[in-house]
Amino acid sequence: MTKATQTTIKNVVLRFAGDSGDGMQLTGERFTSISAVFGNDLATFPDFPAEIRAPAGTLNGVSSFQVQISDHDITTAGDAPDVLIAMNPAGLRANMAILEPGATIIVNNDAFDERSLTKAGYADNPLSDGSLGKYTVYEVPMTTITTEVCKEAGVKPRDAERSKNFFALGLVSWLYSRPIDSTLAWIEARFAKNELVKQANLRAFRAGYDFGETAELFDARYEVAKSNFAPGEYTNITGNTAMAWGLIAAAKQSELPLFLGSYPITPASDILHELSKRKEFGVRTFQAEDEIAGIAAAIGASYGGALGITTTSGPGLDLKSEAMGLAVSLEIPLVIIDVQRAGPSTGIPTKVEQTDLMAALYGRHGESPVPVFAALTPGDCFYVAMEAARVAIEYRTPVIVLSDAYLANGTEPWLIPDVASLPSFGPNFASGPNHELADGTMEFWPYLRDPDTLARPWAPPGMAGLEHRVGGLEKSDGPGNVAYDGLNHERMTQLRSNKVAGIAKSIAPLEVDDPTGDGEVLVLGWGGTYGSIVAGVLRSRARGRKVAHAQLRHLNPFPSNLGEILSKYDKVLVPELNLGQLSRLVRAEYLVDAKVLSKVQGSPFRASEIESGIEAILGGAL
Repeated sequence: MTKATQTTIKNVVLRFAGDSGDGMQLTGERFTSISAVFGNDLATFPDFPAEIRAPAGTLNGVSSFQVQISDHDITTAGDAPDVLIAMNPAGLRANMAILEPGATIIVNNDAFDERSLTKAGYADNPLSDGSLGKYTVYEVPMTTITTEVCKEAGVKPRDAERSKNFFALGLVSWLYSRPIDSTLAWIEARFAKNELVKQANLRAFRAGYDFGETAELFDARYEVAKSNFAPGEYTNITGNTAMAWGLIAAAKQSELPLFLGSYPITPASDILHELSKRKEFGVRTFQAEDEIAGIAAAIGASYGGALGITTTSGPGLDLKSEAMGLAVSLEIPLVIIDVQRAGPSTGIPTKVEQTDLMAALYGRHGESPVPVFAALTPGDCFYVAMEAARVAIEYRTPVIVLSDAYLANGTEPWLIPDVASLPSFGPNFASGPNHELADGTMEFWPYLRDPDTLARPWAPPGMAGLEHRVGGLEKSDGPGNVAYDGLNHERMTQLRSNKVAGIAKSIAPLEVDDPTGDGEVLVLGWGGTYGSIVAGVLRSRARGRKVAHAQLRHLNPFPSNLGEILSKYDKVLVPELNLGQLSRLVRAEYLVDAKVLSKVQGSPFRASEIESGIEAILGGAL
């Protein structure tokens, strides 16, 4: 037997692809977890089918999971897979467009029967017609071997076939020298309640691992060394989980009960799921009958003295707009989390876009400004949730947080922060009457503002002497009585606008990454494009280009130094997963010739696309 040579590589990008019932997300997540425990840096891109229960074996039913593991710091899941593991013809065909010549393809050749080929749109079998000649292809009978090894455990062939994803996991674990003890223990625990399923998955995993060792199919076996992380305790985290944890931390640091009023919607639902499991932290979750009820309940909770939260995606943000206007008028804390997805309307619900920026800024009746923040990475979702809560509490305002489907489902190693290092921001509830009348008596004015923040007092009901009325009708400045006169309305409108603008004083200045100090172009991004832009900028710098980069987390108000930064660069490139929403704002606000690099294909930017955009603007093509 020829033993495969052991080869050390710096990084590898793998993509698991198959039918939505083939367990590709579970397989990818488990390979990611193994690599995280091993100590690799990593980034993932789960790619779900948009259709619910699409016909098995069709292109619309393909589910994929891409992960890059590395021995150094990385920011994306990779532009193109080095290795594609295709469980059926549809999984192969759906991903051919992103494969580069020389890539490795591992296929379950048992699935390449005539019926499956036809469903995937193949006229001929690609494994035998020569169309895969520019790739390294390994044909492995995953279904046959899995079924065979499960016989001794008494597992029926049809049931055993469902474990073929664990065969693939075992094979790839061997190929990339992943430790297997943690996976075996995980299978034991995960499927402990069903002995046959547990035995099938254990046997399939071991069979895949042993196949790699004994089949003499592979010339080399690879190892990706550990990455050099800063000291501390890490966990592999998704953006939605980080967002939920950030909200819990914000509630603890503000000493407020956390209330989530929400209606399930892809891809935001996991925030609701995670918070519903955290009752030990005093979290209350309410799954409402619709989006309007969800935000209305959260507003009621904030009025009652809680940290009110509501989560949604683009279609739900539309439905919440009237209630957001109410919260603006009430001037009470509220955090609205919008996990953006491809639209309009139902759109492509499992795919990513950044198309809700204008809706977040302006999608309400009347002059109703709110702060708008955007998370940069999955781990950053924790910190942006905390900051949004701080601003909402300190300035008595609704705050919109923009995440997206890529951040929500993607993962990265995350350094768990020391709780002592997290900021505290108490609610500073009103404690008594605050305005002296002409006769010397005191009464409570619910719209008497803090001179620094312009925030009004927060007085939860039930506090003696602080009785007041709230509602959607315009209030008088100070006393808070219903007022219809135009001058008061204009004053209140301006005060609310000035309050939001003043938040710029309490947010960090925008940082610019410009190693030479004389960049030829500034790449200005926002939100979840961060990782792709960083990778693309590094590629351009490696080619000798002088490129600066800044990434906006704060979109309303903009950081106070943004105008100064923009004035230093003759060329400004704005990559966005929309048709140019931020670029329009920047052009209008700062009168700079910001050029948009647009993409609305339901997938993140590739680093190569950012690099090409930089070359285009420097060459005058943009």
